[in-house]
Amino acid sequence: MRFSHTFSPLPFLLLLAPLLCGGVCKPTVLGGGPKPERLKLPAGFTVSTFAEGVRTVRAMAWSPNGILYAGSNDEGCVYAMPDRDGNGRADTVIVVASGLQMPVGVAWREGTLYVSAVSRIVALDDIDAHLDAPPAPRTVYAGFPKETHHGWKFIAFGPDGHLYVPVGAPCNICLSEDSIFASITRIGTDGSGPEIVAHGVRNSVGFDWDPRDSSLWFSDNGRDWMGDDMPSCELNRLAKPGQHFGYPFCHQGDTLDPEFGKGRHCSDFVPPKAKLGPHVAPLGMRFYRGGMFPERYRGAIFIAEHGSWNRSKPIGYRVVVAMPRPDGTVETEVFAEGWLEGGRAWGRPVDVQELPDGSLLVSDDAADVIHRITYNAR
Repeated sequence: MRFSHTFSPLPFLLLLAPLLCGGVCKPTVLGGGPKPERLKLPAGFTVSTFAEGVRTVRAMAWSPNGILYAGSNDEGCVYAMPDRDGNGRADTVIVVASGLQMPVGVAWREGTLYVSAVSRIVALDDIDAHLDAPPAPRTVYAGFPKETHHGWKFIAFGPDGHLYVPVGAPCNICLSEDSIFASITRIGTDGSGPEIVAHGVRNSVGFDWDPRDSSLWFSDNGRDWMGDDMPSCELNRLAKPGQHFGYPFCHQGDTLDPEFGKGRHCSDFVPPKAKLGPHVAPLGMRFYRGGMFPERYRGAIFIAEHGSWNRSKPIGYRVVVAMPRPDGTVETEVFAEGWLEGGRAWGRPVDVQELPDGSLLVSDDAADVIHRITYNAR
């Protein structure tokens, strides 16, 4: 099987929507390096800097050999950050690949680093042993769409050994003739057997598997231009392959789209496990498996909210935690905030990554920093 791609262009008015809506407040992103003292966390937690100067840093992956890898967006680079002495700070930042197209996603498996590059998945073989002279990227698969609108891709290996790769909708709101768009897919480590496992997913940039039952949970970014408070971004759970999560027909599990929802019923689709808020842009997420944080966080999901870009009053720009309950409900609360101050953001959380000691890394593509959160009960 090989994915084929055809796309129906957006209606002209949709292309004009940003110009017609008015009232947009795109927050000023100041950047300028780490400012851990400005972040607010629950009692007992502290923030330090794992690495800085990591340009447009995005998703992260950990090698058991003590090396953090991270992708980037506009920079086109893949970074390696070894922490050989285990002191919680990178020894150095090394560029191990460059010139790639939006290499946002990275995933390490059996010595090989897999990297997303819009239409391609490439691999850096035996990378841990060759940081100073990295191998040329080897193409694993080149059958994903070439569209760059929502074309960046978070990637991760599932418990089944397959590499999971999302394919975002090539638009804000549209219905493509090709089912590959607005989906989550998976392929073998050699690029074989591509298949779609989830439909109706507008733009997922983060997912992880529940350590209790191996089900796939993922964040999804809601559509724009339905107002400041609609629709909510989502946290979803895939119980079985082939489920449809609503896009572009139904949003947040209970709201039909004004154009594509006609004649549809939200009950026909899988509702979200939690509504995360409108335009907060949830990206990377991980189940917490470590032992450093208090017991209440074990099995909880940490989610990085990149923050709104077109809401009249900016929101997001924080890390939240979602706590699945035995009755199937999910409670959410703010875990880390302070990146947004008076409508001005100095940083934007992108991804979270647990380290072997149980501390939590948070990448920040505005400040070009990777923060490290630790806990000490004192």
